Amino acid sequence: MATLPKLSSIKVINKNDAVVFIVTDEKQIPASQFSDEEKKFINSQLKEKKNLVTINQYNRLCFVFKPEHKKESHLTLEACRKNGEMVTAALNRQKKTTATIADVSADKGIALAFAEGMMLGNYQFIKYKDKKDKNALSEIRMKSTAASDTSLSNLSAVCDGVFHARDLVNEPQNAQSASQLAAAFVKMGREAGFKTEVFKKSRIKALKMGGVLAVNLGSVEPPTFTVMEYKPSKSIGIKNKKPIVLVGKGVVYDTGGLSLKPTANSMDYMKCDMGGAAAVACAMYAIAKAKLPVHVIALVPATDNRPSGNAYAPGDVITMMSGKTVEVLNTDAEGRMILADALHYAKRYKPELVMDFATLTGAASAAVGSFGMVCMGTADEQTKDKMKKSGDNVYERLAEFPFWDEYDELIRSDVAEMKNIGGPTAGAITAGKFLQRYIDYPWMHFDIAGPAFLHSASSYRGKGGTGYGVRFLFNYFQNI
Repeated sequence: MATLPKLSSIKVINKNDAVVFIVTDEKQIPASQFSDEEKKFINSQLKEKKNLVTINQYNRLCFVFKPEHKKESHLTLEACRKNGEMVTAALNRQKKTTATIADVSADKGIALAFAEGMMLGNYQFIKYKDKKDKNALSEIRMKSTAASDTSLSNLSAVCDGVFHARDLVNEPQNAQSASQLAAAFVKMGREAGFKTEVFKKSRIKALKMGGVLAVNLGSVEPPTFTVMEYKPSKSIGIKNKKPIVLVGKGVVYDTGGLSLKPTANSMDYMKCDMGGAAAVACAMYAIAKAKLPVHVIALVPATDNRPSGNAYAPGDVITMMSGKTVEVLNTDAEGRMILADALHYAKRYKPELVMDFATLTGAASAAVGSFGMVCMGTADEQTKDKMKKSGDNVYERLAEFPFWDEYDELIRSDVAEMKNIGGPTAGAITAGKFLQRYIDYPWMHFDIAGPAFLHSASSYRGKGGTGYGVRFLFNYFQNI
């Protein structure tokens, strides 16, 4: 895995460390740290509204960061994360291994957001590259009133979860079958402290998971269905009376099946089609590491989608685990087929809430781009408001789509109870409507097709797998 910087609290600044001074007023800049000429330069830069000023003192790099307080607090925190990433990039260019954040500001959230941007900005996927390119930064020290042991351990846990998710999404499909993905979840469970059970193909057949089995027909690799559970000890306590279930789409590679995708700008990056699975499993990892007082279960149906001679075909009718029948009109609409079985399976837990995550539709990506995730569902308005607040908190924002009854008509089939696509309009919503047929509990669907995998670098989110959804889920459970 990429180097996750160690995060610790200190009382005294090491004079040899690179250091970031976070201030809200020029008068807070420590006079002893800078020469008169440096102070004059810093003040001139801040007056020109340059929020991050760099001073190269030869033996160390110094930064002064004065955040611009925006109208909405979450926008201020996002700017802090982005500036944190810029500091990390500068430190790595100079091969600096250690940095200190010296927070003399009045807002404790700013220092943590800045540290978060620094940590997440240090991610690399260089497993298959020359290790000479490895980032140097390995430790971030914080001198701040915001740096309580709990706040730092929680921040480390969630960043660790994001790094794990990015690694899983970036891993090429020839090194990550459904079985290998399940094995990675088992390893994460051992490390973080949650239970993991992997159903193999024989168990999936016994459960009559028709959607999973249909999508897997074209593959030489067997499918898996992974059940993960984190239930804290009595000494920690549990805030939710009934479990909250997370469901993640685990299509480890998607060719589109017989409805074959074009290669350029489509199939060539479909190793990322298990971004939903990575999000829920790695959120579990972070929650368990932080020992949050919540009972959470995660379900991941996993397979690849291939166009072999035995592959399921347009026109086929599939009987799902629930007993419902589906007319398949597009084998590239495979994610909803495997999610439907998982959503039906979730009923046995009598959950308080179910949240599914999937790189499900191009329609969601076209609608909001990489700037947020599309959501819809049957959860009450209070729950939705809490989710939107968490999305804003970590800048993994939610765009709620309408869920009107009329959309149900678009997936009506002439030969089965439903069809797996709804036509040329409202594609993200009709995918959600398909999934709604398999629930009997409060539920929300999150389509992360846009932000799960980026083709160009975007600040602390980087390039490639972003781990999108992990921070949102962690913040939501933290606030429970």
